Amino acid sequence: MKKQTLTVVLTTVITTIIVIVGFIFLMPIIGPRYLHPLMMGGASSSVPADLDTSTEHLSDKGLYRVSWSSDPATPPLNQIHTWTIHVETADGQPVDNAEISVDGGMPDMGHGLPTSPQVTQNLGDGDYLVEGMKFQMLGWWDVRFSINANGQSDNITFNLILE
Repeated sequence: MKKQTLTVVLTTVITTIIVIVGFIFLMPIIGPRYLHPLMMGGASSSVPADLDTSTEHLSDKGLYRVSWSSDPATPPLNQIHTWTIHVETADGQPVDNAEISVDGGMPDMGHGLPTSPQVTQNLGDGDYLVEGMKFQMLGWWDVRFSINANGQSDNITFNLILE
């Protein structure tokens, strides 16, 4: 093989390896912000037109009224942040000492949250601190809470769209 041909082949192989390695390392940083909207053709088309994104709901069985707020106020992309959820009975009495689990994901993408958020503190008066929240992509997310208090269990799902 000629020296010039060998140089071209080696340069091509090395360049390809550098591009692949760079892509692998940069995907977690640039992927959610730039590649995902392009791959999805902009806003996700599978988001239901009547999607309720309010921050307060009655739970599935109507046992609890639950609301959430985020710190910072708008949930950020690719940053771990906290939520505070407020749980009260359907008639407005704060629910303290509840056992609450957190789950969620992107319904139209088929994956869960990239972290395992947990309720870490009962703040009193029906408020609970949720730590470890993170959303790594733009689009439709749901966050689900299972609430067990005073011998009663119920679930609630909140929808949000990160843009």
